[in-house]
Amino acid sequence: MGWTAEQKQQSRKKIIDSAAELFTKDGFDKVAINDVMKHAGLTRGAFYNHFESKSDLYAEAILSAAHLAKSHTIERAGFQLSDIIETYLSDKHRNGEFCCPLAFLTTDIHQRDDQVRTTYTRVLKGFINNIHELNVGQPALDESEAIKKAVLMIGGVAIARAVNEDDFAEQLLSACREGVNKGG
Repeated sequence: MGWTAEQKQQSRKKIIDSAAELFTKDGFDKVAINDVMKHAGLTRGAFYNHFESKSDLYAEAILSAAHLAKSHTIERAGFQLSDIIETYLSDKHRNGEFCCPLAFLTTDIHQRDDQVRTTYTRVLKGFINNIHELNVGQPALDESEAIKKAVLMIGGVAIARAVNEDDFAEQLLSACREGVNKGG
């Protein structure tokens, strides 16, 4: 007896969600297909029923991780840009309470194929657009200002994750919050 379409879709979602979690925490090279499938509670053979390659899964995982990060910041922080900035540039984010692929995978993406880089670019443009749209009640942001805010937020988290001194990491995040709130 074969799997139903719903069961196949549920398996695919498990694989993508597991990959999103593992890739954002450990990067592409440190995560094997076996790791993803074990985390998803499925066999390795099931992987090839859903994806052509690890790179194909990585692109899907970036979209999934971005969606989860967006729902975490917008749904929990609210629709005020200042609250989103505080949540995004927080120690909780730095420590992986939610893992935005823009910040968590930034040093990895340039080594990947065009499919993955295209997905990352699409997610980045969406992030910039969200910043532009959520600047409600504030002076209008032009695209350049939205880009500056996005880059300061993403870079701030990425660099704060890279250092091994918590106090210094908080200084970095604080400086970035200040910079983004002042207009970058």
